[in-house]
Amino acid sequence: MQQDTGYYVIKRQAVPEVLLKVVEAKKLLESGKVKTAAEAASRLGISRSSFYKYKEDIYEFHDSLQGTTLTLTFQMNDEVGLLSYVLNLIAEFGANILTIHQSIPLNGVASLSITIQVLPTTRDIMEMISKMENVEGVHKVHITGRSATLS
Repeated sequence: MQQDTGYYVIKRQAVPEVLLKVVEAKKLLESGKVKTAAEAASRLGISRSSFYKYKEDIYEFHDSLQGTTLTLTFQMNDEVGLLSYVLNLIAEFGANILTIHQSIPLNGVASLSITIQVLPTTRDIMEMISKMENVEGVHKVHITGRSATLS
């Protein structure tokens, strides 16, 4: 039996309008066209609370992530071997690690940002993220950056 990843692919017409507006609000913020979440929400006609409720759970689907760099952010418990396990998982999926930034752990939890290069031989990135999220001590993995890989 196949494990539930917690991810679904649905057609745009089936996505509630508020979720589509959250994606648009995130784009406005990332592009610098607006300075605050409140401004983005107001411009799109949604409440600020709706934006914050869904902003971590909806991302635009890209048919292929090949030829890109991705920045993953998450928090991780400060436990011996946990970072090593996550890095090995990335290697197991065939992605190339470009940068790793880790904060000093506060209250036993560190913030991390890892930038990876998706190669032609890299396996399914969403499956990799799902496996990372299922590791005890790793909290909410997010793709926070995406760009074309320079050759």
